[in-house]
Amino acid sequence: MTTAAEHYDGLLAEHYTWMLGGDLETVAAAQAELLRGLGLAAPPGENTTAVDLGSGPGPQTLALARLGFTSVTAVDTSAALLDELREHAKRSGTAEGIHPVHGDIRGALTRLTSPGSVAAVVCMGDTLPHLSSRTDVQELITDAAKALRPGGSFIATYRDLTHELIGPDRFIPVRSTADRILTCFLDYLDEDTVQVHDLLHTRRDDGWQLKAGSYPKLRLAPEWVTEQCRMAGLDIRHDEVDPRGLRVLHAIKP
Repeated sequence: MTTAAEHYDGLLAEHYTWMLGGDLETVAAAQAELLRGLGLAAPPGENTTAVDLGSGPGPQTLALARLGFTSVTAVDTSAALLDELREHAKRSGTAEGIHPVHGDIRGALTRLTSPGSVAAVVCMGDTLPHLSSRTDVQELITDAAKALRPGGSFIATYRDLTHELIGPDRFIPVRSTADRILTCFLDYLDEDTVQVHDLLHTRRDDGWQLKAGSYPKLRLAPEWVTEQCRMAGLDIRHDEVDPRGLRVLHAIKP
């Protein structure tokens, strides 16, 4: 079975910024507003570190830099998307404080940070369900709690896939423009897993070309995720669904 990392490398990475709307700076500005609205900002004049797990091309990484975090480590399995992040960081003048790391987000906090040293850990853009198992999710949240300093924030956004869609409702248009159309559909394999199938049509000189692929995603109930945070010693500050249907979770280390 193709993993999420393999699926992104083979199909989606090339088109990921397009999927986000095509203008990464605009997306980063929106993410900065989201994070600011949750109360996240670096204290003025203080050296603060943050970690972006599953950064992709970096909308959250760039947002954290905009909010004053002096050192932001961006971890992702896609070298191509991290290259995009480097280019955007150069253009925005934030390259010095941004540190891309090519690798698995599992265990990254243990490898890259010291306990109690990080002001913010973010895992956004539906990254949590890309992990291989619920155990991976539990361990990531536990690692985040250990890495955070007192008052530090853990922020995650993810889709609640626990409610099974039926029939045509399983087909979800992602984005379409004159040269590209991306649609996904969902197969519910069991109570823990949904198989996501992506159908990407790209326009060529001789017509449309279809490239397809699929990968598994975890079905994470919000109640279960918040319970993992509490078990790790984090206090829930915010847990709601945003207008795009993503669950937005903000937890604080006391």
